[in-house]
Amino acid sequence: MTSAGRFAPSPSGDLHVGNLRTAILAWLFARSTGRKFLLRVEDLDRARAGAEADQLRDLEAIGITWDGDVVRQTARGPYYADAISRLEAAGLTYECFCTRREIQEAPSAPHAPQGAYPGTCRRLGLAELEFKRSTRPASIRLRADVAQYTVRDLLHGTYTGVVDDLVLRRNDGVTAYNLAVVVDDAEQGIDQVVRGDDLLPSTPRQAFLAALLNIPSPEYAHVPLVVNADGVRLAKRDGAVTLRDLAAAGSPAAAVRNRLLESLGLPAGPLEKALGAFDASTLPLEPWVWRGV
Repeated sequence: MTSAGRFAPSPSGDLHVGNLRTAILAWLFARSTGRKFLLRVEDLDRARAGAEADQLRDLEAIGITWDGDVVRQTARGPYYADAISRLEAAGLTYECFCTRREIQEAPSAPHAPQGAYPGTCRRLGLAELEFKRSTRPASIRLRADVAQYTVRDLLHGTYTGVVDDLVLRRNDGVTAYNLAVVVDDAEQGIDQVVRGDDLLPSTPRQAFLAALLNIPSPEYAHVPLVVNADGVRLAKRDGAVTLRDLAAAGSPAAAVRNRLLESLGLPAGPLEKALGAFDASTLPLEPWVWRGV
């Protein structure tokens, strides 16, 4: 299978300039290493009507091209079910009936990392299990045998993070993100993942899960976020930060693309021109403050 990179937005609203900057970087990383570049819509949750079409339009407007058809997670249920079945057959799952509030209020297990699931449902007896099944639907959790896992990132080096009994399938039947992304990347031949560095803490969980499924971990590059003047992660509430709003204010997509390329130390113009000057080793590693076009 041909190696590939990808961009995988959630269709919850318009992409802002931080998302577009990450998309440009993912495209540059993939194209500069001879990989295909794939687009996957992560629509298992929080999909807004019309958002996918708007996002694809904005990516095309700044020059992002991709190979093959757009893939949507809502069409990939059998892949997720198969992965969970394999983990179940290996004795690596259990039913969990905890609500978010119960998890927040539960005492942590001794020596457990901060934020880790405390294992409340891990050793339920048969009678208690049957009672809980009669009261509420269960989620499916991974029975992890480690508390942490180490990954290698092109920009951050070695990173060790928390691994706990993460949710594989929610109690509403929806596949959890951490499982879906691992299965999707493997099935699509994606061996390079470039995304915002706010997702770095979840990467050890995903890499550990991949190892249990006998899936090679991709090459990771977690890139800096775009932030507002207060140093807070950029969001739509910060004003004109989407192509739609910026166009209304007089800044066309080409001008926004050029501003994003400038922030990366790359020449203005079509992305193919920037590709010739792209060098991952010289990328800025600090968050970039958005001050408009």
